[in-house]
This record gives sequence, C-alpha cells and structure tokens, in this order.
Amino acid sequence: MEKSNFLNKLKKEKKLELVDESQEISDSYILKSDNCLRSAKILLKEKLYENSVSEAYYAMYNSVLSLFYKCGIKCENHTASIILLNKLFHLANLKKRLFDAKKERVDKQYFVSEEFEITKENTNQMIKDAENFILDIKVHIKKLNTKDINEIRKSFEGL
Repeated sequence: MEKSNFLNKLKKEKKLELVDESQEISDSYILKSDNCLRSAKILLKEKLYENSVSEAYYAMYNSVLSLFYKCGIKCENHTASIILLNKLFHLANLKKRLFDAKKERVDKQYFVSEEFEITKENTNQMIKDAENFILDIKVHIKKLNTKDINEIRKSFEGL
C-alpha cells in the first residue's frame, strides 16, 4: 500500500508519467551510463574511491532510465526507479542490485566513519557490479518488443 501511495504521489507531481517512447532518449541515457562507468574507472585509478562509487551507481541508474524511456516512462525519482524495476519489468534481481548500489553510494557520499570505509577492492567490485548490471539492462532493452512495451505501459497505468 505504501509503495502505491508513493508512486501515486509522484504521478500527481508529474515526476512519474507515461511519455512518448523514445529510442533517441534511451540511447542518450545509455551513452550517459557508459560515460559514468568510464568516469568511475578513471576515478578508481586516481584513488578517488568515494567519487568512483558514486559514478558507478549513476552508470547503473542511467541505464535504468534508458530502459524506461525505451518504454515511454519518465521517472524522476531514484527510489521509484528501483520499485518499478520489479513492479513493471519483473526484474527483482536487478532491483536488489540497484538498491544495494544506491545504499553504497549514499553511505560513501554522505557518511564519514570507519563503518563506511572505502577501499580500492570494494570500489573495484562496485565497478564490476555496475558493468554486469548495465550489460543485463542492455540485454533486456534489446529483447523488448512492441507487445512487451504495450504490456508494460498498461501495467504502469494500473499502478
């Protein structure tokens, strides 16, 4: 019930809505995703782990936005994007991976303590996780057909 209220609130605020399907916008978000991943790797080499974790997460998040725009869904909220991965696309595994990555980003970006220590190994793993996540999203995008997209859009209307 809480998730539905949350999503409905975002719909009323026009932060979550159906828009025209757009391969062009979808491709732009994939490019943005690839650039964030590239940035994460550069930051890792420069030992800027905190920033690298953040860019790895945004690489994942932008790939999700690419998936959404392929289906004509605009979502301007990170938590809602995570919820929709499962509710509309039935990608529970990807939902969990994005949720975990978001938590890592928040922990590393906003908290300073030994509990949230950032290491080269952890950062490198986050980048590998992001690479795998993005690949999974790209495969899912390629598999989408018109029937799938229409069903997803219909499910969205029923949220």
